[in-house]
Amino acid sequence: MPKYSIGVDYGTESGRAVLVDVRNGRELATAVHKYANGVIDRVLPGTKIVLEPDWALQDPNDYLEVLKRTIPAILKSAKVAAKDVIGIGTDFTACTMLPVDERGTPLCMIPKWRNRPHAWVKLWKHHAAQAEADTLNRIAAERAEPWLKLYGGKISSEWMFPKIMQIAAEDSEIYREAARFMEAADWIVLQLCGLERRNSCTAGYKAIWHKRNGYPSSDFFKALHPSMEHVVRDKMSTDIWSLGRKAGEITTVAARLTTLKEGTAVAVGNVDAHVSVPAAGITEAGKMLMIMGTSTCHMVMGTQEQVVPGMCGVVEDGILPGLQGFEAGQSCVGDHFAWFTRNCVPQAYEVEAKKRKMSIFEHLVDRASRLEVGESGLLALDWWNGNRSVLVDVDLTGVLLGTTLLTRPEEIYRALIEATAYGTNIIVENFEKYGVPVHELYAAGGLAERHPFVMQVYADVTGRTIKTARSGQAPAVGSAQFGAVAAGAKAGGFDSIVDAAKAMGGVKDKVYRPRDKEHKAYGKLFAEYVTLHDYFGRGANDVMKRLKAIKASAVRAGARG
Repeated sequence: MPKYSIGVDYGTESGRAVLVDVRNGRELATAVHKYANGVIDRVLPGTKIVLEPDWALQDPNDYLEVLKRTIPAILKSAKVAAKDVIGIGTDFTACTMLPVDERGTPLCMIPKWRNRPHAWVKLWKHHAAQAEADTLNRIAAERAEPWLKLYGGKISSEWMFPKIMQIAAEDSEIYREAARFMEAADWIVLQLCGLERRNSCTAGYKAIWHKRNGYPSSDFFKALHPSMEHVVRDKMSTDIWSLGRKAGEITTVAARLTTLKEGTAVAVGNVDAHVSVPAAGITEAGKMLMIMGTSTCHMVMGTQEQVVPGMCGVVEDGILPGLQGFEAGQSCVGDHFAWFTRNCVPQAYEVEAKKRKMSIFEHLVDRASRLEVGESGLLALDWWNGNRSVLVDVDLTGVLLGTTLLTRPEEIYRALIEATAYGTNIIVENFEKYGVPVHELYAAGGLAERHPFVMQVYADVTGRTIKTARSGQAPAVGSAQFGAVAAGAKAGGFDSIVDAAKAMGGVKDKVYRPRDKEHKAYGKLFAEYVTLHDYFGRGANDVMKRLKAIKASAVRAGARG
């Protein structure tokens, strides 16, 4: 009798469930649920409370709706009985965190706290804690904290402790009320199996936990904020669960919510980027996977713990057991392209796309692909949502250089695509410079699946062949693999994620190979990109930060006035 596993991937705008045949990784059914409240970055739902710049919140009820709507849908679509599902795994964007009470109820779901912004989920791209991140990094450097170098020399405002610091500084009542600060990745597992299981991936990459040394000291946290001296002991946990372990089993309540069978194995939570690596069949060092969506994460494994400036982190067993997992990333990729189509495309292009029965994306790519490398005379910096790696600075913003009265939309669109490829090349070269080999490039995610032109640009810029994951929904398939591991071989699954990856993962036959002519032409443009990158990103000209400060002041004045 065939056995199946379910993977649930929680993204920025929606959640996706996939039903996978454990024997061969075949995907039988998929369902997507778009979050009702989406990304909350302007007004708090149900109120007139205007959020300040760089806030990004979410509603945890949207996460429950994903389970409620997608899992019954895929079982019905595939005509698979719940009794034949042996396990479920989940993954999340990170750091996406929330304060909860003693029962695990998010504070924003309690009427008393619903109109308090700090009671809500802080999404990964909540960047309003940059001041706290700056303080944390300064204090860590002054104290010569040894762990700082393992995170590229800077802790991002996207991560757990800057976000907690912001809560402590701006709403002490919410800080006191929170019995726990949790990653959404762990909170959803709590909803499924009724047990708090802090996963080692988010703890290691996003909360400064080390497998051998644990968290930073209480003295360090006290130096950040007096209320935070015992934040780990009182509001988090030192009980960290490794990837691949069984977190628990579907409870009676979760069975009613999902229609899964009570007792079904639940995997320890994971991060969308990291869980995608085995989905591409990658089980060894030196193979970098780019998970390309609204943002891009760059995952590569090594055999030794190396210090790489500007990386997001290195965590032992952080991706697969027995290897060091390195992470870097770009904060704005698919979001970059979507921003342009929403705000900068003339109506005539929309009309022409409709006549050609194309999406506006397809139409722009078709026109952009006819251009020669460098023909537009344009160069862009891909910082529309800040820079994650290698500069680790969310206050950096976008640049478009070389425009004239003759500049066309497709030329700008191509320049934005090229900018993200240059950003990836910076990351690859940085890893290799500091002793982490990158022998092969792989790609997964929506951009890799649907946009061949984008992938060819990346191959031409980097000068490397790029393979793409077999599945267009790699995070969900990776989570399903971990669900099968949680169930174990005796139940029809696997006893290791390496075994699951070999059976359920893989790549497509199609590969993207660099073209000599285009690669040489891009070499000149990349050199100019590096000049701009260093000039605006390394302190020679901080105009971007000055402009953001002026903007924030004007927004506050407008809110008061």
